[in-house]
Amino acid sequence: MFPFSTLRTSIARISIQRVSYSSSAYKATSIGQQFTPSYRVGFQKDGKTISPFHDIPLYANEEKTLYNMVVEIPRWSNAKVEIATGEAFNPLKQDVKKGKLRFVRNCFPYKGYIWNYGCLPQTWEDPTATHPDTQARGDNDPIDVCEIGSCVGTPGEVKQVKALGIMALLDEGETDWKVLVIDSRDPLADKLNDIEDVEKHMPGLIHATRHWFKIYKMPDGKPANEFAFDGDCKNKAYATHIIAETHDAWKRLVQGKIPCKTEAYDLSVVNSTIQDSPYKVADANIPSPSGQALVSSSNEDEKKAGNDDKWFYL
Repeated sequence: MFPFSTLRTSIARISIQRVSYSSSAYKATSIGQQFTPSYRVGFQKDGKTISPFHDIPLYANEEKTLYNMVVEIPRWSNAKVEIATGEAFNPLKQDVKKGKLRFVRNCFPYKGYIWNYGCLPQTWEDPTATHPDTQARGDNDPIDVCEIGSCVGTPGEVKQVKALGIMALLDEGETDWKVLVIDSRDPLADKLNDIEDVEKHMPGLIHATRHWFKIYKMPDGKPANEFAFDGDCKNKAYATHIIAETHDAWKRLVQGKIPCKTEAYDLSVVNSTIQDSPYKVADANIPSPSGQALVSSSNEDEKKAGNDDKWFYL
């Protein structure tokens, strides 16, 4: 559970999360100290607590050509932060394995994650179904995305992104889709419309992405990761199809058509906005932490002022 009672009684311990908002509708605020098990980033809209897993729409425009992306891990960083799928209202937290906080290693020549890493809300990789193209079940998480734009993101930031392509990592026998996307406001966004455009304008990035996912667990003694499709990155049309599939799976989950708690997995589907969901919480029962200061100023201009965090494809 997200510790709302702690928010009310220990306001002095709150560290405010500075967020560059793609949409001022969503507010993200942190509680606790970064790099500790108690650290959480919660989400609000219109002063109401929401779930980034369930309450932020997948599609960011009526044409369904843009998606909302929840940034979990900024580019160049190492802490494995992710949506807490088993906690009420699904705040962000740092992953813990075998009692230790999880960090990815720096695998030469890379530093941490090589893109802004996060997920698409209102998607779910169904662990109860074997995908016909990968012959593996889903990994029980929202679908992962790698945002390849020039600005470094912030945990809790909500970006509007374009889908460009998709890879299928086979992680310990589970299908773990990785969608390549770009922030719709990025200077290169107009030039990147499909996966071949990425290779044209960002040569080497697709190979680096494949290589990073293959090796990033090896320093911890694990074998190299494997891929479906021999590691090929499928095009935008296929990516759009897979995103729609995972959105349909999420709908079945949040509508109560698939059990959210089994011996194999434990999900919280509590939400504040999904009208046809049996898990929707009445307004009177939605926790609204008091005394929580929210910072909604954008720092995009600060990011654009320097080039230290940018790549140059020559």
